[in-house]
Amino acid sequence: MAFPWRAHALDFKKLRFANTHMSTSWLHLLPPSARHAGPLPYACGQSALGRFLAAQGKNGLCALLLGEDEAALLVELRTYFPQALPEARPVDFVDTLPQLAAHLAQPWTPLKLRLEAAGTPLQHRVWQALSAIPAGQTRSYAQLAESLGMGNAVRAVANACAANRLAVVVPCHRVLRSDSSISGYRWGPARKAMLLERERQAP
Repeated sequence: MAFPWRAHALDFKKLRFANTHMSTSWLHLLPPSARHAGPLPYACGQSALGRFLAAQGKNGLCALLLGEDEAALLVELRTYFPQALPEARPVDFVDTLPQLAAHLAQPWTPLKLRLEAAGTPLQHRVWQALSAIPAGQTRSYAQLAESLGMGNAVRAVANACAANRLAVVVPCHRVLRSDSSISGYRWGPARKAMLLERERQAP
């Protein structure tokens, strides 16, 4: 399988996601040094998976975090973007929050939003590979690593999955242990199980 970002990983260009549910969204890849400093607009909403927080970077949605407590979600956002100054701007997310809530309820449906992801070239490769896994299917961490030609670096691939800041949109929940059991998920194994079951039952 060819991965078009391999030869251009350091160019950090906009690339279109390959799988169906991401086909109308753009991912703007940025180096780690491009993480936000200064104001970072965010807003919280309610979804079938509980509360969520969305943050908007200069090039697109840069974080989608899941939880129950907005204060805890804000702490998580600050952990990811320590140099940023989060600012609650719900008016800026009037159109975005309903789209995200609908997508969290039905992750197999299209999402028409621009996305932004700051990370290393390895993380970018892994996030792109995650987004090529169709809804209703799963991969093991070993399979994901093999697909990237990194069969001896399963732990590094798993760490890149864990570094994902765009819950569900970049579907790290579709990766399981080799025995198909649900491993740790940043936003809770119960949410991961719920997401996978919903996707299995999708029309």
